[in-house]
Amino acid sequence: MKLARYGAPGQEKPGLIDGEGRLRDLSGVVPDLAGDVIGNEGLRRLAAIDPTALPLVEGNPRFGAPVAGIGKMLCIGMNYADHAAETGAPVPEQPVLFMKATTAIGGPNDTVVIPRDSVQTDWEVELGVIIGEVARHVSVEQAMTHVAGYAVINDLSERAFQLEHGGQWVKGKSCDTFGPIGPWLVTRDEVADPQDLSLWLEVNGHRYQNGNTRTMVFGVAQLVSYISRYMTLMPGDVISTGTPAGVGLGLKPPTYLKPGDVIELGIEGLGRQRQDVVAHGDRNAW
Repeated sequence: MKLARYGAPGQEKPGLIDGEGRLRDLSGVVPDLAGDVIGNEGLRRLAAIDPTALPLVEGNPRFGAPVAGIGKMLCIGMNYADHAAETGAPVPEQPVLFMKATTAIGGPNDTVVIPRDSVQTDWEVELGVIIGEVARHVSVEQAMTHVAGYAVINDLSERAFQLEHGGQWVKGKSCDTFGPIGPWLVTRDEVADPQDLSLWLEVNGHRYQNGNTRTMVFGVAQLVSYISRYMTLMPGDVISTGTPAGVGLGLKPPTYLKPGDVIELGIEGLGRQRQDVVAHGDRNAW
């Protein structure tokens, strides 16, 4: 299934994408896409529904993040060897784990705002993993049973905030609008192998990133197992699994986003995103 949330920010309703790519309203079946609804049993119940029995949503509504009530957004750094190389960092021996504030999360096509005093706002296409079942000290072999599905993520970053302002990376990762997720949650049964998905990103029509999840240093099952050793993963938690080479920081000379830019990105089978970039204080930002 492809599950989505649509509507104005803070007023999203649950939806389902039918076999013809049309949006159907799920609000008469479930209150939202969160908690038990995206657990294994909840997804089985949704899969049993005849999509044609659901109301068709007309027009072109805004898509929000495809899961509600995200408690944690966890990110993995340097998880592609080519990205580590372009930034001059060694390939990690263990996953590099950091968090992105949930206030950064937005819809897949929402406007991206360059933060006040930013000079190095950057892009990163990433495979997102959405947790469906509580995971605590799970093995690699059992890890995938705790995954509800996958989504496209743009892990936007302000590199000066991240690398030059002291402390950990979270300051450069958590600015408002820096976490577009979606357009939908693709359930894990629709993804034969999360370690063989092509992913790409373009700015103003120029393709900067063109990779495949097969080159991850640590795969999805390893990451879920590893993180669950240090904290409990809850339904709706999101793991952003790292980015391949081609970020602005790694270019020669480095290239960063500016007002007026258009970012487009996607992952095989998971959909695509499009974001207009505006300056902080732009009255059209939200």
